[in-house]
Amino acid sequence: MYPAELVMPMKAELTQRGFEDLNTPELVDAAMQKPGTTLLMLNSVCGCSAGTARPGVLMAVQNATKAPSNLATSFAGFDTEAVQQARTYLMPYPPSSPCIALLKDGQLVHMIERHMIEGRPAQMIAANLIDAFNKHC
Repeated sequence: MYPAELVMPMKAELTQRGFEDLNTPELVDAAMQKPGTTLLMLNSVCGCSAGTARPGVLMAVQNATKAPSNLATSFAGFDTEAVQQARTYLMPYPPSSPCIALLKDGQLVHMIERHMIEGRPAQMIAANLIDAFNKHC
């Protein structure tokens, strides 16, 4: 488990911009039951999270003409039980962190796995998400 001193500033990067902090399995279930679209970012301490995933997610949300109804995040290696519960909604995809998922009425409609984040600029991740928002939001 990662120390709070390391994780909290990374969590804040999203929560201060409107993302709900899903730090318990119950909060995950409640968020996944909300109507409309939910953008879920499973956050991580890795360099691809800091360098492209979080910036790409924020860029997409800020620049989208159609945006998800709900924004949520949980932190791998910190919110362990919450992330485990969140991953049940992301099947059939294997565990991946970071990862970014778009769900519509609780059903997964778009997924960006770690291997699709690594080595790609934030702008490419944002464009991918904006395209998904246009299709599903």
